[in-house]
Amino acid sequence: MRSIRIEESIIINAPPEQVFDFTQDYSTRLHWDTFLKRADLMDGMTAAGKGVKAYCVAHNGFGMVTEYITFNRPEVTAIKMIKGPFLFKSFFGSWRFKPQGQNTTEVIFLYSFTLRFPFILLSPLIRQNLQKNVKQRLTDLKLTVDQINNYS
Repeated sequence: MRSIRIEESIIINAPPEQVFDFTQDYSTRLHWDTFLKRADLMDGMTAAGKGVKAYCVAHNGFGMVTEYITFNRPEVTAIKMIKGPFLFKSFFGSWRFKPQGQNTTEVIFLYSFTLRFPFILLSPLIRQNLQKNVKQRLTDLKLTVDQINNYS
């Protein structure tokens, strides 16, 4: 089966460095990422970076261990699933941060995954649900960064 790809973007009124750092800070992740109910770095790590593993649990109860395979501040970060829900055969995700003028960033969020049988039969529903969650995460990120910048 070929991979399912979901990509969404949003414009945020903040420089790429600020948005990158904020999205990759696990100490504040749950303040804006309403998709997750748990987000922890593993193996005693205190900062995200290439080779660092993270454990995240969505509100639906599905947990996933991921490993950072790319970490280029402030441009891009990417993860791959090490261990996760049985429905996923593979899972990759990335954040890209593109400057769009002074103090403005386009944030592009990408998921690419393959499903195991019999979940392949539910791929339209799973894709739709994840696409909705990605859009909401980006909206929540924008709102939180705007609030932080308005109170600074």
